[in-house]
Amino acid sequence: MRPLAVIGNVNVDLIMGPAAPWPQPGTEVIVDHDELRVGGSAGNTALAWMALGTPFEIAASIGCDQFGSWLAASFGDHARHWPVHGESTTLSVGITHPDGERTFFTTRGHLPLFSLEDVFAVLDGERLRGGIALLCGSFLTDKLVEDYDRLFDWADRHDICVALDTGWPLEGWTDANRRDAASWLSRCRIALLNEVETTNLAGVSDPVEAGHVLRRGMSAGGLVVVKCGPRGAIAIEGDGTVTRVDAPRVAVVDTIGAGDVFNAAFLAAYAEGKGVKASLEAGTGVASRAISTHPRRYEAPQQKAMA
Repeated sequence: MRPLAVIGNVNVDLIMGPAAPWPQPGTEVIVDHDELRVGGSAGNTALAWMALGTPFEIAASIGCDQFGSWLAASFGDHARHWPVHGESTTLSVGITHPDGERTFFTTRGHLPLFSLEDVFAVLDGERLRGGIALLCGSFLTDKLVEDYDRLFDWADRHDICVALDTGWPLEGWTDANRRDAASWLSRCRIALLNEVETTNLAGVSDPVEAGHVLRRGMSAGGLVVVKCGPRGAIAIEGDGTVTRVDAPRVAVVDTIGAGDVFNAAFLAAYAEGKGVKASLEAGTGVASRAISTHPRRYEAPQQKAMA
């Protein structure tokens, strides 16, 4: 199996709800559910790999508070070299609503301080040679983004395939954000974006056509994966081949981090040498299982059937 790593945002999520309608200022609302858990795209991906028994490394950082210590403890030995910044750990409070939507309030915290030096404090290029590194949380890790060119150069020197999941920019897909994302994709071999991100970034409403637009901006052999939620996923390969898979039909409990779980399962299968279709099926299957269980479970459907 090719080595796997994830680079990006790990923070604390406090999920509460459901709440409807949105409360008036100055009032108090009692909700039925709360959960304090590891969050951030990199954190969610790493948790899924841990649950799947997939070997991996994770480059992240934490703040100098109890939340930071709690995050590091959640990852055990994987977090032993994580740098600690002199800021509080980034915290997201997610308010869920009865219709399945949610609203997040997030502090800036430590994430903007995460740097390339922090990445190199954890990851060794020779150890990851020939592997895959998932880069995520681009619009939250300001200092690291400033050094993306150096990060891509490092990956190229060690034949590390970079997979990119930008996440949603806080200001939306402005012209500047589109230019930045396009420049990052030009250095990546895999793009892992959801449907709304894909179509907004490409400026095209059809996800397949949008995927083709993004793929043309990548290097030869680049792969674009479009995550379409309950409608499954689509892959556009370097030769123009389009592969679609449907997602299993499930009763949804919690969709937070679904795309990150998909990323983890897709890349785990892809790193094992499984084809694009099998990797898409792994991603949709594991993500569907995760969002339909509480406590969250990550086994693929075939694993469940064999149990």
